[in-house]
Amino acid sequence: MFLLLLLCKLLLQADAQDPASLRRGNDRSERCFYSFTVPSPVETSCPQLAGPELEGLKARLGMLEMLVSQLTEKNLWPPGGHQGGGNRAHAELQDALNRAVGEKNLLQGEKEHLKREMKALQLRMEEMRKETDRLRNTPCPQMPAVPLRDRAPARPFEDSAWQHQSPGFQELKAEVTEVPAPNSNQEHTGCGDLLSVGEPVTHRRADNIAGKYGVWMQDPEPVSPYGPKMLWRIDTVGTEVRQLFGYEDLEQLSKGFPSKVLLLPDPLESTGATLYRGSLYYQRRLSRTLIRYELAAEHVAARRELPHAGFHGQFPYSWGGYTDIDLAVDEKGLWAVYSTSKAQGAIVISLLDPLSLEVRRSWETNIRKSSVANSFIICGKMYTVASYSATDSTINFVYDTETGQGKAVSIPFKNKYRYNSMIDYSLAQRKLFAWDNFHIVSYDIRMGHKLASRRKRDI
Repeated sequence: MFLLLLLCKLLLQADAQDPASLRRGNDRSERCFYSFTVPSPVETSCPQLAGPELEGLKARLGMLEMLVSQLTEKNLWPPGGHQGGGNRAHAELQDALNRAVGEKNLLQGEKEHLKREMKALQLRMEEMRKETDRLRNTPCPQMPAVPLRDRAPARPFEDSAWQHQSPGFQELKAEVTEVPAPNSNQEHTGCGDLLSVGEPVTHRRADNIAGKYGVWMQDPEPVSPYGPKMLWRIDTVGTEVRQLFGYEDLEQLSKGFPSKVLLLPDPLESTGATLYRGSLYYQRRLSRTLIRYELAAEHVAARRELPHAGFHGQFPYSWGGYTDIDLAVDEKGLWAVYSTSKAQGAIVISLLDPLSLEVRRSWETNIRKSSVANSFIICGKMYTVASYSATDSTINFVYDTETGQGKAVSIPFKNKYRYNSMIDYSLAQRKLFAWDNFHIVSYDIRMGHKLASRRKRDI
């Protein structure tokens, strides 16, 4: 650009003096030769260039070369930058590249670690599947049946499964109450005496060894967002029992498709949990502490020790399972069935405040807790089951908290799968819920007419 400007300037100066001439001809070598002539206004001939003029021309040529060099460098550098800025930009790009390579290597290492963990989990799942198949194909040991003729005669009103250190401890002095045969025309009449228990109906078999023992339940007064058909299940085999499975209805429970799984903040012990007014009530493991866990809020709303209650195998039912504290719900409210050292192992029944878990009132019975397989409460009456393993067992005792008196009864009860670890009255369905050797079952019940009320009395 600068050279073009300089040439234009020379031409303009020449036009200002005399007209220039351009000639074309052949030189001695017969090559085309052009000559450009500008006449001088002063000189008559062309003298040789002297020192000052030659030095000036050299200076102008040096300036021209410097300008051309500057223009060339300016075009090579980035806009608004300089050589030092270019070096810094190159260094920053190199640092960014190094960081990206380092992060890539780190992610690659984490990917390999996750692959190894996934392979290990797949191996563990395969081992657990094989163990489950083995357990399913292994028959459960059965107790040999003893013919009735070979059994020792039982004491009056005493179940053959009871084992007493003191024969006179039970003090069952009442006569056996005759229970009328079920009448198909008789309707359920509310809080009377239990007349009969129907055949067990199986709803589902547990999937794995954790479901050998368990508890399933239904809230008689559910709280939103859970509806009245919602059912809940807990598998109680293990040292850290904390999972609570929820099912939309009985059909989903039968299929094994839970719609909700909650993780309890404290581990649970035994099969004595229950549901009431939107809360799960259960015994904390290795303690006599009762916990009220709100299902909707998913947090512990109350916790309190049950005074002097035995726990972790001190006063369980005859089948074991650390069933020292058994919680129940009926038409009267929330109950706890347990024993204490003061009661010497006899069953104590306490009515609890459902909000604070405080004991409102207690009754001490004269039946040893370890001598019965299980119990349930209907309309303020506690019923005990004689055996957890005999196919044809009986409901052998009832205690009425309204009168403070107990009596022996004989109502047939079947343990279809010969290891019944949980029996509870479901106020929501007015049935008995049970967990019998991996199986979730229910029983229809029939109640008689309510007798005239009598004055309450504790014993």
